[in-house]
Amino acid sequence: MELNQFIKIARGDAPADLLLKGGQVVNVFSGEVHNADIAIADGKIVGVGGGFTAKETLDVSGKVIAPGFIDAHVHIESSMVPPSEFARAVVPRGTTTVITDPHEIGNVLGLDGIRYMFDAAKYNPLSMFVMLPSCVPATNMETSGATLRSYDIEPFKDNPWVLGLAEMMNYPGTINGDPEVLAKITLFKDKIIDGHAPGLSGLALNAYVAAGIRSDHECTTVEEAREKLRLGMTIFIREATTAHNLEALLPIITPATAARICWCTDDRQPSDLIDQGGIDYVIRRAIRQGIDPVVAIQIATINPASYYGLHDRGAITPGRRADLVVLDNLRNVTTKLVLRGGAVVAQDGALLPYDKPDRAARVRGSMNVNWDKVSFRIEAQGRRAHVIGVIPDQLVTEHLIEELTIENGEAVQDPGLDLLKIAVIDRHANTGAHTVGFVKGIGLRQGAIASSIAHDHHNLVVICADDASMMTAARAVAKSGGGLSVAHKQTVLAQVPLPIAGLMSDQPIETVRQQMDEVLDAAHNLGATLHDPFMAMSFLALAVIPELKITDQGLVDVTKFQKVPLFVE
Repeated sequence: MELNQFIKIARGDAPADLLLKGGQVVNVFSGEVHNADIAIADGKIVGVGGGFTAKETLDVSGKVIAPGFIDAHVHIESSMVPPSEFARAVVPRGTTTVITDPHEIGNVLGLDGIRYMFDAAKYNPLSMFVMLPSCVPATNMETSGATLRSYDIEPFKDNPWVLGLAEMMNYPGTINGDPEVLAKITLFKDKIIDGHAPGLSGLALNAYVAAGIRSDHECTTVEEAREKLRLGMTIFIREATTAHNLEALLPIITPATAARICWCTDDRQPSDLIDQGGIDYVIRRAIRQGIDPVVAIQIATINPASYYGLHDRGAITPGRRADLVVLDNLRNVTTKLVLRGGAVVAQDGALLPYDKPDRAARVRGSMNVNWDKVSFRIEAQGRRAHVIGVIPDQLVTEHLIEELTIENGEAVQDPGLDLLKIAVIDRHANTGAHTVGFVKGIGLRQGAIASSIAHDHHNLVVICADDASMMTAARAVAKSGGGLSVAHKQTVLAQVPLPIAGLMSDQPIETVRQQMDEVLDAAHNLGATLHDPFMAMSFLALAVIPELKITDQGLVDVTKFQKVPLFVE
């Protein structure tokens, strides 16, 4: 539309395309909720107030209108479905924009995986912006499906959908001046660089921020968040499937700090997306915990828009995109209508039909396990061992020293003590590389659970109460092209096939949710005590979050950022 015509509509001398009439607007600039009509033309907000005419009018009397919600940091792959199905889950609940880091599929398929995500996001009713993966692989202590150096990701830098460099998980490399880490940071010095530095403090944190890192989503305490805020970082408060940081961090939100906070979901699985929601769920929880509703919406809209330089959205003001959410009220935050680019794309919790070319993005198979070299037997070399201690609702773990049960010269699992075996097996390079260790806090009394989702390298991870079940569950995952499984002895009890890179399904999200319910029920029937033991298990392989983790190359003391032997000398 010609600018002159747009201005003519704005001053009321020509009709808009659409008028939302009679509602209350959440004004993220003034902090008010006030009565105003919203005029829309050419996909943009052309006027806010009164006196407009339009070719079409929607009566939203008694409703509250907010800007479309923005998820500041999410891994779409963790929803176990591609972008189109992810959109079906989050758009009807008010999320119109996400900033995603495709490092999950990048670790499996490299640049082909990143290209797949771009391709699969096309023509969907969700704006997907990308932060390019900074750590593929996350460390040098794991086997990954790809290695992405600065020159590999450089061609993507000028893509209009790319905003910057994603979470710099290699904070030791940043602080200690690793040349490749610094090359990536230097390449993106004129863009946004997100952080990932759990527990980092003092001079080390100063060095990390001095490198140009601008945000962090790994804070677990108010003290940690406050120190990072004082150094100029924007804090993303995360409410994921496993990591629940919202309640602990809410006290950091004050009138002075609120503009430096964003909401993010990071990793949420299908059942939580369908039953609870995404950013809308975080907003509701924050309001119920006492945060002012307008502030909660500011954190979900104008804050991430400002942080990422998305000045065309995030607020209801003339000239911005008409990405809007019509809510029942500011108590329940139930979405009635969702508009994206001025068009109604969802109503009463359901995505409306939309035109999409009949084309499917495809990727190669990704399960390549050398079973001839895999054994779960642990020859006893002592009685005490380094053991991973799971902390419910957190990604950090404890580094435990435990007495092991020894039978016939082997260290074995002891379900009665909640001491289970955990193994990570290379599924990328057919090397047969694998590590077997012990974990406490999963609760299995019998059987095994396995998954090809193991952050961030996504090798095959399995936890068991007995070795026979362990092999059955692991082989079932490989046979299905990736996914999740539950087994007891030689019987597979439930599965979620994930043929897209071993991370995502080619089925509707409702089908994946049903399959997830089945594997969770099966795991809980075998004694698992966590809400989602699969999500918890997937992060036990992430060697950048303290304290003790496991990869196919060994046990990793993340605090020291080095491998440690299983047995205590």
